[in-house]
Amino acid sequence: MPLKTALTEMLGIEHPIIQGGMQYVGYAEMASAVSNAGGLGILTGLTQPNPEALRAEIRRCRTMTDKPFGVNLTILPALIPADYDAFARVVAEEKVTMVELAAGSPKKYTPMWKAAGVKVLHKSATIRHALKAQEAGVDLVEIVGYEGSIAGGQPGDEVGAWVLLAKATSMLKVPVIAAGASGTGRQLAAALAMGAQGITMATRFLCTVEAPIDQKVKETLMNPDMDERSTTIVLGTLSNATRVFKNGVSKKIREIESQGDVDFSQVMPLASGSRAKKMWQETGDTEDAMWSCSQSIGLISDIPTCKDLLSRIVAEAEDRLSVGMRCVVASKL
Repeated sequence: MPLKTALTEMLGIEHPIIQGGMQYVGYAEMASAVSNAGGLGILTGLTQPNPEALRAEIRRCRTMTDKPFGVNLTILPALIPADYDAFARVVAEEKVTMVELAAGSPKKYTPMWKAAGVKVLHKSATIRHALKAQEAGVDLVEIVGYEGSIAGGQPGDEVGAWVLLAKATSMLKVPVIAAGASGTGRQLAAALAMGAQGITMATRFLCTVEAPIDQKVKETLMNPDMDERSTTIVLGTLSNATRVFKNGVSKKIREIESQGDVDFSQVMPLASGSRAKKMWQETGDTEDAMWSCSQSIGLISDIPTCKDLLSRIVAEAEDRLSVGMRCVVASKL
């Protein structure tokens, strides 16, 4: 039996599960696989070298699925110089189902996207950002706990999903999507029970058959020696706190940050996207790059197809919600 929520109704998808944007992973192969499995696949905008390349990737994705899919646009001009206005226009012109906006304010682009019929989701790591996004007119807010790869964004924002989600669903008027180390049906059930309309997963989708990354990365993610303690936080001193896989590179970045008064140029050789791209696509060497990884690594033990993964998650969520309903009994008083 399908799970029907405001998210599935708004986007026309079968399951209330979104695939989060992932740099150098969110290609048409990944997005179409998730969409074909009933979720909402996401192309990562800045994975493409320029706006026209994104347009081509959107059109390529349409040859691989007739289901809804979206585009992630992460606005970080200080770290990733790009023609964000042009990327945003392509999203509108191509009329994708939804845009997942991260890091930047949605205020500038939301009117253009909504005029084109594109639903706007803002990825918020704090309640204050979520409220501002709602004020800017977004259709959905994705609230991200400290367990996830955004990890708060800046010092002082280290708040887990358990608190953020309870607060967001009680304060926001727009539908809320839960994010931050999600990977199981139990978590989907808990999110729905708390008032969320679905979940977003990223790290869990890395470990699927269709994920366009080196097999050695997938084998690392499902290795029993890896668990929820296998991540660490970097770039917090630069107000861009990110949860990444714990390895020699991330430890070196933390060492540099501990010295104080750090600028991005000091960590750039270690944190560069080109280094991570080489790992994803060529070497599979998980020890030689800084790469985003949530604590959901502790929940990964296999490499299923996207279809099998989503079917399993939804079935488990249905079971957990049914069990929860049995706790509600008529009072004998």
